[in-house]
Amino acid sequence: MNSKLRAGALAVLAPLLLLAVVACTPTVPLTPAADATNPDCAEVIVRLPHSLANEAIRQTNAQATSAWGNPAAILLRCGVTPPGPTKDVCHTVSGIDWLRDSSKAPVYVFTTFGRTPAIEVIVDSRLTNGQGTQYLDELANAVGSIKQTSKCLSRDDVLGTETPTPSPTG
Repeated sequence: MNSKLRAGALAVLAPLLLLAVVACTPTVPLTPAADATNPDCAEVIVRLPHSLANEAIRQTNAQATSAWGNPAAILLRCGVTPPGPTKDVCHTVSGIDWLRDSSKAPVYVFTTFGRTPAIEVIVDSRLTNGQGTQYLDELANAVGSIKQTSKCLSRDDVLGTETPTPSPTG
């Protein structure tokens, strides 16, 4: 077979092989969040990366959800109830505020703060190489499509105190 025919055959077969591999991967069962039909969730879902930390995106059975990895190690649900004031740890990753729930460690639940609808990302660190904040960075473009209306505050923000700035010694 000459090289042009071989290249043409590969161009036709490659998408079919990819489809066959994806078709063999079972759908990830998830429950949609209460506000999953919010149009902002649709905007988030179409912006999601096709891979996350080298894990391929998976098909799910619920609106405004996504999953990555086989087995699914990272789950996303858009439309969860926005959290109110809390003492939970807040991480700001690529301009997005995330509350971290470590109560079921090594499974971590991250929920956006200051965005409606809120987004929940569940990371099973037994199946990944970390606790989750690195994956949140890769989701920033999609999640950032929902306007931020408030932000996490530090203890100093609430108490009106300044964090001391080290001064040079000399």
